[in-house]
Amino acid sequence: MNIYVGNLPYSLSQDELRTLFAQFGAVDDAAIIVDRQSGRSKGFGFVQMPDDTSAQQAIDSLHESEVKGRKLTVSIARPKKPKSPRAA
Repeated sequence: MNIYVGNLPYSLSQDELRTLFAQFGAVDDAAIIVDRQSGRSKGFGFVQMPDDTSAQQAIDSLHESEVKGRKLTVSIARPKKPKSPRAA
């Protein structure tokens, strides 16, 4: 299951994000989205967990929990929308 994690502290590392979710089960991938120009975290990321039961338990437990002074938003990730072509 692909999980969206929002309102991440800007100082949180991908390893810390992985560790946060690993307490609920196996984590295939943990990624924090960064700005291309600055390389700074955009404050959200995604975690991929292979077991849906563990993933749902992580969502239920971590949603609105506080990490480094910020209240997380955790939910099932919605599919990425295709970009519409830009008008010329």
